[in-house]
Amino acid sequence: MKKTILIICFLGFALQAQSYLYIWRGGVKTDSFVVTNSLKIDFRTSVIMGIPCPGIPTVTYEGKTYNTVQIGTQCWLKENLNVGIRINGNQNSSNNGTIEKYCYNDSEDSCYKYGGLYQWDEAMQYLTTPGTRGICPPGWHIPANAEFETLAASVNNDGNALKAIGQGTGSGQGTNTSGFSALLAGGHGVTFFYLGIYAFFWSSIGSSSDGAAVYCVYSGDPSHGFDGYDIWYGFSVRCVKDSN
Repeated sequence: MKKTILIICFLGFALQAQSYLYIWRGGVKTDSFVVTNSLKIDFRTSVIMGIPCPGIPTVTYEGKTYNTVQIGTQCWLKENLNVGIRINGNQNSSNNGTIEKYCYNDSEDSCYKYGGLYQWDEAMQYLTTPGTRGICPPGWHIPANAEFETLAASVNNDGNALKAIGQGTGSGQGTNTSGFSALLAGGHGVTFFYLGIYAFFWSSIGSSSDGAAVYCVYSGDPSHGFDGYDIWYGFSVRCVKDSN
């Protein structure tokens, strides 16, 4: 009779603020050992993060394939949304049945690397309901403030844990221990601005009659948090999975 043995190997750890981030790989051995999964457990917050969402490692939407990442209890797209047709920076998007985006410096290459930049109304598809799907894939939605707060709590309020490796400088260098892989994609207002300095993500929460909340991550230190911007600004969209 074959024996099934669960094998767990601790591969490494990182010391940070006298707490440990362990990475383990587990496999099931019958006749031979096979690694079936790998994941990160951050004992600072006791959450699993940095692995594809169970059962949905990727999502294909409008001709593009996005990776997913599990961070605590939440499932996020690992990349900024890049859907729709590009309009020039001197134009506004409109409710015309076609998703419209900006690309930094009016370059399609920027959208390929950083994702699109969307005015709030366009991102929300001209609805104002918090948590609405907007331009996200079916079964996903534009995050509300509370969902960004849950994300931040999952990484012990460390903005560096949200930034991709290579993003940020000095004490703000990204560690990406969460797998969220935030890019400092900047934004669009009268002109394009802050590429390599800020990541701006629209929330689905309107902050006033003509403004909405934006979740921001900064390049120079681990700071992160909310700000309010007029809805005609163009910012990144990161989708979160609907709860079951």
